[in-house]
Amino acid sequence: MYPKKTQQNTQPKEFQLPFGGKLAADNRWVILAQIIPWTELEGEYAAKFELDLGAPAKTFRMAMGALIIKEKLGISDRETVEQIRENPYLQYFIGMSEYSNKAPFDPSMMVHFRERIDINLVNKLNQEIVRKALFIEEEVEVKTKKSEGEDSKNEVKNQGKLILDASCAPADITYPTDLGLLNRSRKHTERIIDILYKNLAVKTIAKPRTYRQIARKKYLEIAKRKRPTILQRRSAIKKQLQYISRNLGHIQQLIDQGASLLELSKREYKILLVISEVYRQQLWLYENKKRKIEDRIVSISQPHIRPIVRGKVAKNTEFGAKFSASCFNGYVFLDNISWNNFNESGDFKSQVEAYKSFTGYYPESVHVDKIYRTRENRAWCKQRGIRISGPPLGRPPKDISQETKKQARVDEAIRNSIEGKFGQGKRRFSLNKIMAKLPHTSLTSIAISFLVMNLSTLLLRLLWGFLCLFFRITPFFDDLINKVDYLVVFRQRKLIFTPA
Repeated sequence: MYPKKTQQNTQPKEFQLPFGGKLAADNRWVILAQIIPWTELEGEYAAKFELDLGAPAKTFRMAMGALIIKEKLGISDRETVEQIRENPYLQYFIGMSEYSNKAPFDPSMMVHFRERIDINLVNKLNQEIVRKALFIEEEVEVKTKKSEGEDSKNEVKNQGKLILDASCAPADITYPTDLGLLNRSRKHTERIIDILYKNLAVKTIAKPRTYRQIARKKYLEIAKRKRPTILQRRSAIKKQLQYISRNLGHIQQLIDQGASLLELSKREYKILLVISEVYRQQLWLYENKKRKIEDRIVSISQPHIRPIVRGKVAKNTEFGAKFSASCFNGYVFLDNISWNNFNESGDFKSQVEAYKSFTGYYPESVHVDKIYRTRENRAWCKQRGIRISGPPLGRPPKDISQETKKQARVDEAIRNSIEGKFGQGKRRFSLNKIMAKLPHTSLTSIAISFLVMNLSTLLLRLLWGFLCLFFRITPFFDDLINKVDYLVVFRQRKLIFTPA
């Protein structure tokens, strides 16, 4: 049940502290609480609950705020709850009206928050925050042109620079090898045999032998070798396949004798199904001497993860979700994400159209790498008057003008901004190692990383705004800050100032 009346917009001065006083208005968590439109998406979150059934659920602000705190601070679920319990600013950020020394919720609720707030809801919140910021920027730009005597009614067909790229968000799994995957599968089958035989009502047969000690010894003989030969590795894989085949046969025999799969937990039953598919895939790879197969499983606990071939020098293959993203005006958006590998050039048109629907016009130029510069995408951009970065197709000319070289350097420098965003997400935030285990909660964690990156950009620009207020540069800028309260306006990455 979702509470009908929720307190989402408590002012900092209304927050009750145990020893008096009030919260500082320039604290980063107070500013972020004013930036985020909590109430606009609360109805969509509340629709996931029954009207009059169940205990009252945590509010959208508390759920979303806790996920933002975890991502921004880079801490675990348990540590997030402890930080909230100790910090009154974090309690205000998640919507509490007074300081409490008790934890607002159990750490296990963080899992439910990620399940209830899906990737679509996070992306909507991200777009709503950036849309308001861009609206203020355009409004101030129009006023600036009027003050300078320029005509603001001139409509420009294409505006802005759109940057597109793709990357991978690796999951937190052990680097998969065929031999290691089979060894873990064998150990799980041995554990399932123990459970089924223990709960067998009438033990008409002796407990099946699994030869687990011998199987482990055979595995370690190859796993401990620094550089085993191909024949040694194939021989070890064959032995592990035989052990798994025997164990799966014993499991079927126990079921025929009356053992019930209901004795297994949901996780154990899911693992049994995954092991059956792993055995089928690895047997096919062994018999056909292949290294690739469709929908290859690389993790038993997370069977949705697929190998993503990236072709990078440091990491040729990554294991996680591949996503394509767009970046403009310093803000980054998650456009497409999939657990399977895909060609990012197929998202080019949809990403440009999404930019138009978001801003109202096509970009002046699109900055991409070589994989996006297909004939189809070039022709599509030419029809809409969009310049695509990079050299034209065909043999390069003998004499390249200095202007062309300069333009190429500028385009490459602009495209580096999205690489910087990926670096920020993977070094500063959790985009380099997704700790969530379920497929939908993993996607939510990735989307929250993009949301927090944009919030960090707004905070940085606001810091410049406070510096400008400190130096009292112009009355016009004072009026702007009083109107917006949280945003400093940029135009082409430079502050807009109007002479007094």
